Formats: sequence, structure tokens, C-alpha cells
Amino acid sequence: MTLTKKAIGGTVLFLLLVIVALIIFIATFDLNRLKPTINEKVTAELHRPFAINGDLGVQWMRQPDQAGWRSWVPWPHLHAEDVVLGNPPEVPGDYTARIKRVEASISPLALLHREVYLPRITLVEPDAALKRLQNGKNNWTFNLANSDQPQQGTPPSPWSFKVDDIAFDQGKIGFQDPITKADVQVLVNPLGKPVPFAELAGGEEKATGTASQNATETSSKKTAGTTSKETTGTTSKETAGTTSKETTGTASQKTDDYVFGWKVSGKYNNEPLKGDGKIGGMLALRSSNRPFPLQADVSSGSTRVVLAGTLQDPMNLGGLDLRLKLAGDSLGDLHGLTGVVLPDTPPYSTDGHLIARFQEKAGNRFRYEKFNGKIGQSDIHGTLEYIQGKPRPSLSGEVESNQLRFADLGPLIGADSGTAGKKQQAKTNSIQPPDKVLPYDKFDTDKWSTMDADVTFSGKRIEHGKSLPISDLFTHVKLDDGVLLLDPLRFGMARGNLNSTIRLEGNQKPMRGRADLHARKLQLKALFPDVAAMRSSMGQLNGDAQFTGTGNSVAALLGSSNGELRILMNDGVISRNLMEIAGLNVGNYVVGKLFGDDQVKINCAAADLGVRNGLATPKVFVFDTENAVIKIDGTTNFATERLDLSINPDSKGVRIVTLRSPLYVRGTFKHPDAGVKPGPLIARGAAAVALGAVLAPAAALLALISPSGGEENQCGPILQEMKNSK
Repeated sequence: MTLTKKAIGGTVLFLLLVIVALIIFIATFDLNRLKPTINEKVTAELHRPFAINGDLGVQWMRQPDQAGWRSWVPWPHLHAEDVVLGNPPEVPGDYTARIKRVEASISPLALLHREVYLPRITLVEPDAALKRLQNGKNNWTFNLANSDQPQQGTPPSPWSFKVDDIAFDQGKIGFQDPITKADVQVLVNPLGKPVPFAELAGGEEKATGTASQNATETSSKKTAGTTSKETTGTTSKETAGTTSKETTGTASQKTDDYVFGWKVSGKYNNEPLKGDGKIGGMLALRSSNRPFPLQADVSSGSTRVVLAGTLQDPMNLGGLDLRLKLAGDSLGDLHGLTGVVLPDTPPYSTDGHLIARFQEKAGNRFRYEKFNGKIGQSDIHGTLEYIQGKPRPSLSGEVESNQLRFADLGPLIGADSGTAGKKQQAKTNSIQPPDKVLPYDKFDTDKWSTMDADVTFSGKRIEHGKSLPISDLFTHVKLDDGVLLLDPLRFGMARGNLNSTIRLEGNQKPMRGRADLHARKLQLKALFPDVAAMRSSMGQLNGDAQFTGTGNSVAALLGSSNGELRILMNDGVISRNLMEIAGLNVGNYVVGKLFGDDQVKINCAAADLGVRNGLATPKVFVFDTENAVIKIDGTTNFATERLDLSINPDSKGVRIVTLRSPLYVRGTFKHPDAGVKPGPLIARGAAAVALGAVLAPAAALLALISPSGGEENQCGPILQEMKNSK
């Protein structure tokens, strides 16, 4: 053998010995000796404590699912026990995450082309404790070392990282947040068997079924060595180098099955929180083309949320496509959950399609379309869109009701609807003074500045009592930087219409309000359908009112109001029967004293009242009847809800009115009192016996005359006489 051959042979033998020695060293090296270095490096990189407190080791195992010669190549199977990630220094608490055991296998062949490939990471009893402080700092945001000093022009790393699946037996997530007043615990378990997506999302009954029965169907704990498809939702095709259709382009046509069930409990916004649901496997989170399945049935206080659908592009929060059901005591309660400002209402329920897009330039967009539901005993339908834009989020859309129960609108102005939930009813009862009639419930104007709105609402058919002949409703609601505008707020009433504009400046302290109301062509026979004598009447009621006021309730606004009220009615009747139908006991008494039990025709009734600081004083308040002219003087105080009125009748011709003294109406709105004034007698002779000479001027009231059907309006000549008498 030549010297050269001996040298080459010796070199090869030496290299083989080195390789064998290296393999033996790696296979037998105690990785626990590296723990201090690993703990120190990771702690420095994450700026928070990190520690592997238990055993750190490796086992070399062949992979039976590899084909050909690759099946002979051993893979390192790493494990670490009792892994703890602590909190940053400014956040109190023991840990952010804690895992009893972590296992992962690394493909050695993938390292040759600079890829760190882990087919599966297995977690045993993962436990996360997420926490946010009142100042907004939290423990789930990581400040990596040197992240604030990026190097310009640094080329991307040639190395890549790939994980096919993350499996775990049972996971726990805790969440504490004083900002949202949340203290929530979530338990996640693998299902005993994957549930097909279509089984829960395919129909109404399945989508809203009791999720807890399926969510708790867990098998015995899947330990670190578990590889069953039922647990992870993966297949043997999903290995290094695999590009099968199941994991690539055509996956967008199919949604993965539900793999994990979860339960939630605790408190959110200081309300009890509980619920359960299902989600897909961890592998499905990786795909930008394959929708990630979600299902939930959660209750927070009186609010219940039921959903079933998908999350698109989970790693980048692409969007949501859900069937969403909501129910609760009041729509106003949704502000704490969603940030959307909605009015207080009676109990509600809705069912619709929610589409969300989280990558819009204008802000996250949520569209709740073609929803159907009920508020109180009223049906609602429509589409609403919510955009989390700048300077404020905005809500827009259209809502309609085919049959609207008028009483269900009561909570909008702080009045009890009769169908209010326990929370709304307690709120109303606790605020409303027992001796007051005007609504005292406060408008929650602090929320108004958090959102803008542009929504139209229409009620096609109004359900109401016989004494309230309303036929339809339409309003256009705008909310802009705390200013609420209803323009128009229009009712069909008694074959006429009540058209108004309401402006409430919630950005002022106290709130400032303005109301402009116009009643036109209200037919008396439709306004009083139960009064037989009115059925042949061609009379109308017309009126205008303008008020301004300050305060955060209807009572406060009226109690501080300034403005005018003008009403004109012609060709009507008045009787004790009419007062009884209207529920006016005082009016019943007054009419009985004036006319007995007879029905008396009203030629014209006119009122022109000025209001200053909540005190209404009549400039003109008269009834011209076939028997007498009745003049009303005095004041009505909206601030104290007290009446102090005098009723002075003057007979026409034959003395039918036998009363010798004026009448009075005093007391409160809730408990009025009426009687005969004991002192003064009614002036005769010199007193006017016609409306034209009672009071002046009347030019403003003339504008309210609106003849109907070609009939002469009897208020016309009377008011013209008043005008000429100035």
C-alpha cells in the first residue's frame, strides 16, 4: 500500500471517528447544562423572566411516516418540562404563560436547506394569564431586545420556520382587565371527535343548539405522545414538502371541522359572563385561504350572543362571516360589549348575517345585514353598518318595522313601555319621582360623543290604543359629535300628520334641546273615533309649537323651556262623555258644571300660549261654543308640574250656562283639583259674548286655518274679527 493511500485511509477513518464521536456526544449530551444559558438569553431578548424549571432533553427517533432511505434518518425529539414565561416588570403577577411540558420533533434534513421544520408541537396543560392595567399596559405585548433600533438595509434571514400543527390536551386562559371590568376564565379541550362545520352552521336549529353538550364531550386527556387525527385534525399528507390540495389553494372552497370545545366563565363589564362553543384546529389558523370555524353561545348579564361562522385569514384577522343572534333586556346594554351607542329599549332579539372586514383603510367595518327581530312586541328588520373610523366610529343604515307597538318607544324618552325588562324597569322606577308625571329618566349623553350615526327608521303600521290614532312613523336620526338630530320625526295621525324636528345637543352641560312641531289636518272624527257626535264632523285640529330648553331629561327640558304653542280647532263637540273617554276627570267635572250632560258644539277653539322658564301663560285660550264663550286664564308650571287655571264662561243669548262663579283647576299634573271659586261672580253685560272681542291679536292663529273638503272654517271670521279689533 502506498503512502498516499495510507494517508487518505487514515483521514477517512479519522473523520468517521469524529462523526461517530459527535453523534455519540450529541446523543448523550445532557441538555440541562444549557438551561441557564437558554433562560438567560430568552429573558434578555423578551425583557421578562423566562425559565425551563424542569427537565430539558432529547431523544433520537426514526419517523415511520417517512419514505425510502429517509425513514432511516433519526430525528431529534426535544422536550422541556415546567416552562414559565413571566410578566414584564410593570405588570404584577406570577406569569404570562406556563406549560407543564412541551414536545417537538425537528427534521434534520430540512436543516440542510435552511428550514427549521417542526411537524407538530405538543403542549401539555398550557395555562395563559393575560392581564391589562388601568393605564393600558399589558403582558401580551412583547418589547423585543433591539426592536426599537432596527438596522437599515439588513437583509432578510435565509432561514425559515414552519410548524404543521399545535396539539394540546387541555388549555386554560385567564383574562383580567379593569378597563372593561373583565375577569374571565376560558377552558379549551379537544373534542372526542371533530364536528363537521355544516352540522352547526347549516341550519337555524343547529346553529343555536346547546353548544355545551358537544363542547364538553371530551375524551381522556391526550398526552404528549398523542398523534390521532381526532385530536389534531391533521393527516399524514401534512408533512415537510407536502403541497397537497388539502392544505393549499382549493382549501378556500372548504371549511375545516370543529376540533376544540371551549367554556368561558367570570365577569365582563361587572356582569356575570358564561358560555361555550367550538373552534377549529390550530393548523387551520395558518391558512389565509381556508376559513377558520367559530361557534359560540355566550351570555353577559341579560345579553345573550349566539354565533356560528368563520374567521378569514386568522393570522392577519382578515374578517368574519357569521350568523349572529342577539337578545337582551335593552339594546342600550350592547354599548359595553360592542361600543355601539344604541337607545334603551324593552327586551329585544335579532337574527342576522354579520360580515366584518378588519383590513379596511377607513377602519374595521361591521355589516349586520338583513336582520330580523323584535323590540318589545314590535318587529324590526334592516341592515346596519358600523365603521371604526376617525375621528369617531360611525353607524349607518336603514331599519323598519311592519307593526310597531307605540308603547315600545316609551324608553326612548324615559317612560315605561309596559314591556321593559327588569333592569330597565328598575332604572325607570328608581329615577321617576312618585308624584311626577313628566319623564325624569336621564339621557345618557356621555355615550353620544363616542360615535356618529346616520340611520333612518320607519314604522309602517302602528299598534296603539283606540284613543291614539297614529298610522305610521318615519324619522332620520343623525348623531354628530354628541349632537342628536331627528329631522324629520314624522307621524301620520288622525288622517293628518305631525311633523317635527328635534335637536338635542348632548355635547353641552347641561344638554340643550330644541323642538319644532307642526300638526296639520288632524281630523276630529278620526282623532275621537269613539265619540258618536264627532263622526259627522268636518272639523280639523292644526297647531304649531317651538320650544327650547336645557336639561338631561324630558322633565328638565320642559321645566326650563321657552317657546310658543298655538292650537286651532273648529267644528267639534264637547261633552262629559268626551272627557271620560280622554280620561280627564277634571275636564269631566268642568264640562259637567258648564253644560250638564249635554253635548255642545264647538264653533272654534283657539290657544296661543307663551312659555318662559317652564311657565306657560295663555295669550289666547278660548272656546267658542253654540251656547257660550269660555275663556281660560292662569298658568301651567312645567318645572313644578302645577296648575293654576281660571275658567270664565259667558253665555250667548238664552242663559243656558247657570254657573254664577268662575271655575278653578289647581293642584299637580298627577293630582289635579277642580271646583267653583267661592268669591267672585262672573261679570255680565260688559263682558264680551263673542270670541272676537275677548282677546287680541289673532294673526298668528289665522295661519293655522286649513279648510277641509270645501267647508267653511268657522274659526276664520272669528279670528279675523279678533285681528281687526286690535
